[in-house]
Parts: sequence; C-alpha cells; structure tokens
Amino acid sequence: MDTNTPTGSTPTPPAANPLFDENDLKRAMTAFKKRMKSIQLEQDSKLGRSPLTGNREVITGIQPPLGFGKAVWEELARRGDLKYDGGGFYQWVEKK
Repeated sequence: MDTNTPTGSTPTPPAANPLFDENDLKRAMTAFKKRMKSIQLEQDSKLGRSPLTGNREVITGIQPPLGFGKAVWEELARRGDLKYDGGGFYQWVEKK
C-alpha cells in the first residue's frame, strides 16, 4: 500500500510529461501540418497527371520535419495527435 496516498482516496493520474513544453508540441504539430500540405500540393502539381481524370493521390503518412527530436513525435503519437506508421513515418489524426 502506498504510504503517500490517504486511505479511501484515489491516486491522481500522472501529469503530462514535464519534458515537453506545450508550445513546443503545438509548434511541432503546426510544422507537421504545413509539411503535409506542401507535400500534397507538390504531388497534385506533378506533370503527367491530368486534373480531368480525377485520380488524385492522397498522402497519408510523412516523415516529420527536422528540427524537433524523435521524442517530440513519439509524445504527439502517445497523445493521439499523430499515428506512427512505422519506418519513421507518421500520420496526422484529425480529432473530431
């Protein structure tokens, strides 16, 4: 039995990881979204693909932008903002 928890009370849930500043995580997500959009625009503008055919490729996963450590992306995946696809690729999860 934990001697720090009074009898009859429930333990408090663990706090958010203090190693990550909330602003850093927001900046990382903004950078991820911008990179995802730019890659999608680049894919859409490639020559040899007719806009009339309607065959649009959708980018689902990307390697995260440089400038943020691997631990930041793992934390965002743990929080449910991103999904790890394997091989260093992450997928953006839209929250409803």
